[in-house]
Amino acid sequence: MRKLDLYSCAGGAAKGYKLAGYDEVVGVDLFPQKNYPFTFVQADALEFMDSLLADDGRFGYQLGDFDSIHGSPPCHDHTPLTAVAGVDGTAWLLAATRERFIASGLPWVIENVPGAPMRTDLLLCGHMFGLRTQRHRWFELSPRAGIVPPLPHVHRPGVKTATKQRRQRWDEGWDVSVTGDVGVYVGPEALGIDWMTGNELSQAIPPAYTRYIGEFLLDTLSAEAAA
Repeated sequence: MRKLDLYSCAGGAAKGYKLAGYDEVVGVDLFPQKNYPFTFVQADALEFMDSLLADDGRFGYQLGDFDSIHGSPPCHDHTPLTAVAGVDGTAWLLAATRERFIASGLPWVIENVPGAPMRTDLLLCGHMFGLRTQRHRWFELSPRAGIVPPLPHVHRPGVKTATKQRRQRWDEGWDVSVTGDVGVYVGPEALGIDWMTGNELSQAIPPAYTRYIGEFLLDTLSAEAAA
């Protein structure tokens, strides 16, 4: 099974799908990703999808090379942080990505932040997987992706998320929010990631999220193939 990972950044989602059992994950991002752990193509995600849909082989792949697609369009314009940092004009990418995913006919998953204009088929939080950060993320799944059961969403009592004095709070046992360049000391425990820089961590989703989704998706694909 081969997974396409669009807007891949440094590969948090990709790692989860690989751990779920995908044979190969191919990442696509507009910017270089030297720490991406698998096959990487530097390209515009929508142009890559358009090439697959046109079957022109421009990037060396055809639609039939992939069994399913994951996309994490830029979330900047959908987060509460836009009140401080402003918008960057990327909000339209989510709908454009969904449109192309639907046209592909493949099972797909879109991930973004709470508040994004998308259907919330699944909400995942770091506490569901024993991580030391909440990092809420929404997931929209195509009908062919099947149904991924929700997990209990209970935050640990008495543990706060610190945005300042992270190192001190981390050492005291608090959870931390992973925003900005948090430094690599939070990586392994906060997100379950040990190969990224601090800045890359701020954009990543925990591999545990996509491993959970990926295992159910592979079961769906296997049942579909056996039918």
